[in-house]
Amino acid sequence: MSDSHEDRIVELERRLALHERMAEELSAVVAEQARTIDALNARLRGMTGRLHAVEDATWERSPQDDKPPPHY
Repeated sequence: MSDSHEDRIVELERRLALHERMAEELSAVVAEQARTIDALNARLRGMTGRLHAVEDATWERSPQDDKPPPHY
C-alpha cells in the first residue's frame, strides 16, 4: 500500500475515533438531561397534587358557584 493510501486510512481512523467519542459524549448528555427531566416532572406532579389539595381544603364549591351573577 502506498503512503498516500496509508495516510488516508490513518486520517479516516482518526476521524472515526473522534466521531465515536463525540457520540458517546452526546449520549451521556442526553441521558443526564432525561434524568433531570424525569426528576422535574416528578416534582411538578407532586407540587400539582399539593396545590390541588390546598385548593380543595380552602375553596369549597357550592351549586351557587356555578350560576352566573344576577346581572346576566
